[in-house]
Amino acid sequence: MTRIAVAFRLLLLGLCALALVPVQMLALRFHWSSPLHVLPVWFHRALLAIFNVRVIERGTPPGNAPTIVVSNHVSWLDIPVIGSLHPLSFIAKSEIEGWPVVGTLARLQRSVFIDRQRRKATAEVNDALAHRLVKGEAIVLFAEGTTSDGNRLLPFRSSLVGAAQTALMHDSVERVLLQPLAISYTRRHGLPVTRRERPSIAWYGDMDLAPHLRLFVQAIPLDVVVTWGEPIPFNGNRKEATAFAEFEVRRALKAA
Repeated sequence: MTRIAVAFRLLLLGLCALALVPVQMLALRFHWSSPLHVLPVWFHRALLAIFNVRVIERGTPPGNAPTIVVSNHVSWLDIPVIGSLHPLSFIAKSEIEGWPVVGTLARLQRSVFIDRQRRKATAEVNDALAHRLVKGEAIVLFAEGTTSDGNRLLPFRSSLVGAAQTALMHDSVERVLLQPLAISYTRRHGLPVTRRERPSIAWYGDMDLAPHLRLFVQAIPLDVVVTWGEPIPFNGNRKEATAFAEFEVRRALKAA
C-alpha cells in the first residue's frame, strides 16, 4: 500500500473521530446511555471498514445479563474487532491510560484500568467491575494478561474473574455469566496466515508500535474469525470457571 493510500485512510479515520468523539464526550459527561454504548461500535466498524478488516462472527454475543467475556489476546486490533460487534467495555493496563490518542479512546470506551504492580489493584478493579456488572453490562477480560503471537494460547489468569463473585453479593444480581471468546486472524490477501506472517498482525513482546503498524497496512485485507462460546453461570469458583473458559477458547481457536 502506498503512502498516499495510507494517508487517505488515516484521514478518513480522523474525520470519523471528529464526528463521533465529541458526541461520546458529551454522552460521558451527561450519562446519555444510548449514545454512550452505540458510538464506540460505530467507530470500530468504521476503522475496520477503512482498513479492509473483515470480521467473521460465530456464536451469539452477550445478551442483557451481567457478563464477563473471557478472551484470548493477540493484538491492539482485537479491541476494534470485538468492539465492532457488541456494546461493551474492556479491562486495560494502567499505562495505556496515559498513551496519546489510544488512552483517550480507551477512556471513551469506558475501559477499566488496572495497575498490576500494586497489590491492592485487583481488589479495587474487582469492585469497579462488579459495579458495572450490577448494571447488566458486558466487560471483556483478556485473561492471558498480555498479547501473544497468535500461534499459541497463554495460560488464563483467574484473579479478575473474582469480580463476578463481588457482583453476586448485590441483592439485585441473581447471576453473572462468563462467556468464552476466541479471536483468530486466519487470512490475509485471501490466503491462510502463516507463522512467519504473524508479526504483521500480532503485537506482542517488545515490538515497537510504529514498525508493526507499517507491517499491518501491508497485511490487509485481513480476515478475523470471532467465536463466541456458550455463556455459563459463575458458580463461585473462579479458578474452575477460568479453566473452563480457557478450554473453550483453545477449542475454538483450533476449529478456526
